[in-house]
Amino acid sequence: MSMQPIQVTPSAYTYPLLIKQLLHTPLATAPQQEIVYGDKVRHTYRALALRINRQGHALSRLGVQGGDTVAVMDWDSHRYLECFFGVPMLGAVLQTVNVRLSPDQILYTLNHAQASVLLVNREFLPVLAQIRGELATVKRFVLLDDEGGDLPEGFAGEYEALLADCPDHYDFPDFDENTRATTFYTTGTTGLPKGVYFSHRQLVLHTLAVCSALALAPQQGGFHRDDIYMPLTPMFHVHAWGMPYIATLAGVKQVYPGRYQPEAILKLIEKEQVTFSHCVPTILHMLLLTPYGKQVDLSRWKVIIGGSALTTGLAKAALERGIDVFTGYGMSETCPILTLAQMEDPALLADADANVAVRVKTGRPVPLVALRTVDAQMGDCPRDGKSAGEVVVRAPWLTQGYLYNPEASEHLWDGGWLHTQDIGHIDPQGYLQVTDRIKDVIKTGGEWVSSLELEDLIGRHPGVSEVAVIGVPDEKWGERPLALVVLKPEFADQVSAADIQAHVKVFADQGHISKYGVPENVRFLESLARTSVGKLNKRAMREQLVK
Repeated sequence: MSMQPIQVTPSAYTYPLLIKQLLHTPLATAPQQEIVYGDKVRHTYRALALRINRQGHALSRLGVQGGDTVAVMDWDSHRYLECFFGVPMLGAVLQTVNVRLSPDQILYTLNHAQASVLLVNREFLPVLAQIRGELATVKRFVLLDDEGGDLPEGFAGEYEALLADCPDHYDFPDFDENTRATTFYTTGTTGLPKGVYFSHRQLVLHTLAVCSALALAPQQGGFHRDDIYMPLTPMFHVHAWGMPYIATLAGVKQVYPGRYQPEAILKLIEKEQVTFSHCVPTILHMLLLTPYGKQVDLSRWKVIIGGSALTTGLAKAALERGIDVFTGYGMSETCPILTLAQMEDPALLADADANVAVRVKTGRPVPLVALRTVDAQMGDCPRDGKSAGEVVVRAPWLTQGYLYNPEASEHLWDGGWLHTQDIGHIDPQGYLQVTDRIKDVIKTGGEWVSSLELEDLIGRHPGVSEVAVIGVPDEKWGERPLALVVLKPEFADQVSAADIQAHVKVFADQGHISKYGVPENVRFLESLARTSVGKLNKRAMREQLVK
């Protein structure tokens, strides 16, 4: 078959899908809309555009060219938003540095990404001092400064001063939409961090698809032009789930909180009337427990929960405060959003149990996502809500590999589908439910026990604040589940291991979980080990607790 390409008029503009194109609509429809950084900065979208243009000049003067990598170490700020646009618009690559990694890991990621310019918040100068002598490719340093002070030795300048010295217009070029725009590093619990990367085309398509999925929500789980957006997932982690691009395209008011401090976040929600956020369960849990939060009206707040499972207990606690809480699913390699747990049937909103049951599902694919659960031979599992297999996906915005790591890249894309390493099942309505990570599923007594399901059930005990379940070796059964429980303060010393076991046994007797899922061992802890982005770190738990 002979394919017929379209005929392109010589004078026609082919409109490459570049990040700069996302600015057209907000500048046309909402140029006076606000962008807020904590209690420090308040300016408009028009000012955002001018500052992006000045940033283009400033970086060019520092020698940045197409293909160079510009790294950023900052808290969530208006500056970071400018870098989300300005750096890729030059044809350069934005590296968002995970500031919660160890200094050695930060050093590794900067050297591995071959960053040539580093923008660094004054708070991270002590970290920079530890690694500066071993940076192999960084040639220029720019200070990001909220407090004012002397310019450190060897720095090219302070960010605001550099921008103030530049013109308001920069002619950002057109180039191939498949040009790499961003790089960041996964926070896996084994081995060195792996670099993932995304093109302009991928980021634009992710923005359009997720924006449409949120806009198509009939009643629950939506996002629209009247919303006020504040990220509670760090901007260094998967582009803050891509939501700053979506919020900018929509022209909504944006609020950036800086460093995550519970009372400061709640005060911003209250003062700026924030209506839309996203975070890992730990952050929401922390905000609900913070004393100041008891007096803040959260009834207009919509929150996507990702990174770890949204438990029934946390969902109920959020709903009691009037929060429209629901699950989003993805991973670093997927840009990240693949699914959202939105409700199509408004009648479910009135049914308390059904309402919660949908919100804690992993969700249905957003537009353009092809998602399957497969067996070991890549055959499709039945979509019956029970038959579990590995979740594999295709979408236009999935990373095409790991940076400079072809072997891991081929493993990721084995068979032409991206392997998530998650186990789950899909029901007849198309809702995915992830039941475990491949490495975390527990095989005991010849049966598979889902650690996530067991965590959800234990989390329904009224005295449980947080819980993690890991598999531990057992001579008789192969493995047995170990429940690690953090109690609510008011239940300290009032809940025993026997109480937790009896609570789970009720669900086993009702057939909700195998009898092998009732944990013989329960340990009470003050806190649970987490990764740098707030996910439960079960590898660390095993190393610390399993002897």
